[in-house]
Amino acid sequence: MPLTLTLTEGVLPAGTERLAFRRICDSMLKWHGLSCNKVMTPNVVGAIHLLPKQQTYSGLQESDVAFIEWKVPSFAFNTPEIQQGHIEEATDIIHELSGGRLPKHQIWANVVHAVDGAWGIAGQALTNKQLGEALSTG
Repeated sequence: MPLTLTLTEGVLPAGTERLAFRRICDSMLKWHGLSCNKVMTPNVVGAIHLLPKQQTYSGLQESDVAFIEWKVPSFAFNTPEIQQGHIEEATDIIHELSGGRLPKHQIWANVVHAVDGAWGIAGQALTNKQLGEALSTG
């Protein structure tokens, strides 16, 4: 379940980007009731992208920003409670780690759902049913 965390350089103190990534991932697992799940945890993956200010925009102007984007199977983030809870918590994590310097209105989060059967792990395309069965054993 890849997380792409994109930040303007300097929005977070150097080195805390990894902490932000970890805390956001922990939040996602928590909101889905999957903390410490042996199948899900190793499949929470992703990348941190740090971009110079002249390459990040808000309102068509150079700006400090944070983008939190998940790519997940279509059964994830499936309730308003999970959506609101995680997005609020992830936003708070970035805001807090920025020392309050990055306003919450400059932090965006979204979720992209994969088509059922198009989730690949280790070269195998898995259906939602297959993923659900694997998660229930973890």
